[in-house]
Amino acid sequence: MSGRVEGAQPQRSAAPAMATLRLQGVVLRLAGRRLVGPLDATISPGECLTLMGPSGCGKSSLLSALAGTLDPAFEAEGRLWLGPRELGSLPPEARRLGLLFQDDLLFPHLTVAGNLGFALPATVRPRLERQRRIEAALEGAGLAGLGPRNPATLSGGQRARVALLRTLLAEPQALLLDEPFGRLDADRRQSFRATVFEHARARGLPVLLVTHDEQDARAAGGPVVRLAAAGEPGDAQGPQDHPGAAPRGLADAAGQGAG
Repeated sequence: MSGRVEGAQPQRSAAPAMATLRLQGVVLRLAGRRLVGPLDATISPGECLTLMGPSGCGKSSLLSALAGTLDPAFEAEGRLWLGPRELGSLPPEARRLGLLFQDDLLFPHLTVAGNLGFALPATVRPRLERQRRIEAALEGAGLAGLGPRNPATLSGGQRARVALLRTLLAEPQALLLDEPFGRLDADRRQSFRATVFEHARARGLPVLLVTHDEQDARAAGGPVVRLAAAGEPGDAQGPQDHPGAAPRGLADAAGQGAG
């Protein structure tokens, strides 16, 4: 198989059914060389598993494999489950995974409200109900009245919150976080990080976080998998004692990384 793996106050209304995210024997290779794995992990609803390692060790590529957007140059094997659904045969839009990146990726040609409306499922009708959900989300995030604004006029912290709201309004069943706190200053980073994890726990979303920052891992409060730098030996494995709740301690596991 190539290119994919087989197999403020949080808004609590309209939350999707809680599901567990499972990775079974996941391996990533590039040009025949193993980058990551084999990796086994179970992420319960509301729990965060953190992937740590230096740049180029395969962290973000693993998220791409989960999302169904892995570059065809990579080979992936193993199985991915979100609740009872195996994700490997599903297109990205059907996987019900929410993604947050280091860049907020807001659409510059849409207003703040337009960005949020883009994420709402088509089943949310009529237009007044869509507008109500957008306004409620903005108010809950401390952004009331900013719907008509152009995203370019917002501060970095405000843009980050809009990006989070857009992700949550799509009603994902799990979150994939690719260093979404990296471009924020220390104060905004701490506040936004707390907001993200608060929303995830309130909605019962399993979270997979990619970071190289120990503070992010501590704030996530769950187990940690460490991927080694390129050329270093070791196999990536899920934490041997994978707790159901989100503890403060860090559980480390070795990993293989390259490129």
